Amino acid sequence: MTMLIAEKDEIVRQEPLLQLRGVKKYYPIKRGVFSRTVGHIKAVDGIDLDVYPGETVGLVGESGCGKSTLGRSIIKLEELSEGSVLFQGTDLAPLNMPQMRRLRSDLQMIFQDPYSSLNPRKRIVELLTEPLKTLSGLGEAEALRQACELMELVGLSPQSLGKYPHEFSGGQRQRIGIARAVGLRPKLIVCDEPVSALDVSIQAQILNLMKELQKQFRLTYLFIGHGLGAVKYVSDRIAVMYLGKIVEIAPKARIFSAPKHPYTRALLDAYPAPNPALRNARRIVLEGDVPSPAAPPSGCRFHTRCPVAQPKCKEQEPPLSGGEHRVACHFPLGEEIAVRTGGAAYA
Repeated sequence: MTMLIAEKDEIVRQEPLLQLRGVKKYYPIKRGVFSRTVGHIKAVDGIDLDVYPGETVGLVGESGCGKSTLGRSIIKLEELSEGSVLFQGTDLAPLNMPQMRRLRSDLQMIFQDPYSSLNPRKRIVELLTEPLKTLSGLGEAEALRQACELMELVGLSPQSLGKYPHEFSGGQRQRIGIARAVGLRPKLIVCDEPVSALDVSIQAQILNLMKELQKQFRLTYLFIGHGLGAVKYVSDRIAVMYLGKIVEIAPKARIFSAPKHPYTRALLDAYPAPNPALRNARRIVLEGDVPSPAAPPSGCRFHTRCPVAQPKCKEQEPPLSGGEHRVACHFPLGEEIAVRTGGAAYA
């Protein structure tokens, strides 16, 4: 699948930078004296997704839906159970560690906890220069020069290079994590909830920094998060996950103004409407708990909590279908329903 982009009255055909096809990640459940496998936790269960150069795709959903597992599987911090991850046409799934090392400069990750992602025994200068020397082959002097530039780029003083991670605040540590990821000039950065561990006052600064760096270095982001505000601010398209599957994906304006999947509507309705006139509108309130990923429901996985479920939903799994706005639902919500009940309040 290609994307058509208009530039100066010309149509440019873009191929996906990242293609996920049937991606699955199962964790075995072992019991008994001999630790026999009696089942599997289906953390990620058949994901198809394209990410195009220069865009930001947001990935949202409840905790435990498989967002972070998917992100870690893309860069091979987790081995896939099934499926393929095509990066610039190369399938990463069968690659071994030496082969993956050659691609590390193009494929980086920003982690959720900025403290645990930085080695507390190493100074910042080591954390920034080691990747440059190992993966880019730079000498000591050139690596140090670039480390100083990276510190200034993310709003920190190069004089702090001699400090340890614990001497910085949470926001400063995340800036260092961003500097380390950007230092190799990657083509794709997987952002695993990069602002969720930070104070609200700091989150906007980090998001603005990421957008500036994306524009400056033409970066592509897969932005994982559960805060809709942050995801909406940075994303071009948004994919919604539920229990290991993508249930809806569309441009962010469509997701917030006219969601088609009941689960997406429920996520939006969980936030207070900024318009007081719409605060008493009918809202979708989910009941019950999220089913176990070790024993997901048959058919549509959301049917056990869906307010518009029909018998067909229990029997048949809906495919993720559509054009620019794709949804996995037998009975998608109409646009007039979304607007009338307050969906437009989130646009």
